[in-house]
Amino acid sequence: MEHVGFHQGYIHGSIHCKKYYHVIGTQKTDTLFVPDCSSSFHVYSLEWDKEMIKVGVDGKVYFSFANEHKGYEYWPFDNKMFLILNIAVGGNWGGQKGIDDKAFPMRMEIDYVRVYQK
Repeated sequence: MEHVGFHQGYIHGSIHCKKYYHVIGTQKTDTLFVPDCSSSFHVYSLEWDKEMIKVGVDGKVYFSFANEHKGYEYWPFDNKMFLILNIAVGGNWGGQKGIDDKAFPMRMEIDYVRVYQK
């Protein structure tokens, strides 16, 4: 799940791997409009097993990606992964329209994180 400040209200779900990556124009991604994503709590979800990844907000799946069984470059998600929660500022995507210094200080509020395993 990604949210970009200059694209208010849109939540992005994307796959990043060697074969599907935005830099080479092969990204697999979708967006969902959540008008109050910056002012209200929402439940973000990721269901991930050996065949499929599903990304959702508030119980609605808006992006899914199936394992094509073509090898590691297409599906590296059999390896151990870890969760990153951060506020990233700048870069090629988030910083392409500049950085508004009035936005600082920033904060990210998280009510809870749950991880389940089958």
